[in-house]
Amino acid sequence: MLGMVPIVIEQSGRGERSYDIYSRLLRERIIFLVGPVNDQTANLVVAQLLFLESENPDKDISLYINSPGGSVSAGMAIYDTMQFVKPEVSTLCTGMAASMGAFLLAAGAKGKRFSLPNSRIMIHQPLGGAKAKPRISKSRRVKSCTCASA
Repeated sequence: MLGMVPIVIEQSGRGERSYDIYSRLLRERIIFLVGPVNDQTANLVVAQLLFLESENPDKDISLYINSPGGSVSAGMAIYDTMQFVKPEVSTLCTGMAASMGAFLLAAGAKGKRFSLPNSRIMIHQPLGGAKAKPRISKSRRVKSCTCASA
């Protein structure tokens, strides 16, 4: 099933129209970030954010995230665009948001960051030039909630 994209067929007074599922969801202002964060996925997400802002700068955008993380520079391009566009960006974790995926999940508008009940979120120590290496000695479940639909 990998690589296959479902098609949605809509009936109207003018006949049938078919969409790939992601185009149909984009009409509902839903963007998917699935898989590693890299230059290609960042380019797609940034383009969709800018497109939706141009369509209606006053209506919220939803970003659904299922990502193991990835490139910092690609993730920062998404983050900067989320902060730049006028519509508020709601984020929702479906499955996993790890590393840069978790960072982008946290970048959603205040009060509009969600996680489905069985999703997992993982934040780790930054990698890179720091000499000190602080460690997280314990982990715990911060909060369990029943989330309403986003």
